[in-house]
Amino acid sequence: MKVIGLAGWSGAGKTTLLSRVIPHLLGQGLRVSVIKHAHHEFDVDVPGKDSWIHRQSGATEVLVSSSRRWALMHELRGAREPRLAELLAKMSSVDLVVVEGFKREPLRKIEVHRAANNKPLLFPDDPGIVGIATDAAIETRLPTAHLDDVTAVAAMMQRAAVTVDEILAKSET
Repeated sequence: MKVIGLAGWSGAGKTTLLSRVIPHLLGQGLRVSVIKHAHHEFDVDVPGKDSWIHRQSGATEVLVSSSRRWALMHELRGAREPRLAELLAKMSSVDLVVVEGFKREPLRKIEVHRAANNKPLLFPDDPGIVGIATDAAIETRLPTAHLDDVTAVAAMMQRAAVTVDEILAKSET
């Protein structure tokens, strides 16, 4: 299983780009999963539904299952936030896991940069950035691809991805 990160300011188009890259990778026969870090409290459950009530009642984990999907919610209840390596260990095996967020983790990342966002590039200050998907002309030695060139972005992501074992080894140091 390989892992690559996506980094960029809010509004740069990370989710839009990923929603176009995933079908491209699936068309190549790859299985893809995503881990997204949220910087705020979020909820995937509907207030008032049974699973929400179980969680609100104090359950550590609530697993909801149907004939179409299943989801596991785990409440930290004051425990520390898990590191990326711990979360990767919980994932089912796929060909590529794309990670959005986890800026402080030792992770190779593709920066998503949109000129209209009027935000500075992250790559000069983030040594984990190994490529840039952008709609601007940028002078760099890093590989670049246009935001609209899904094939090139997907190829860059695949070339830059590292194995889960490499992530685990870096997280232990």
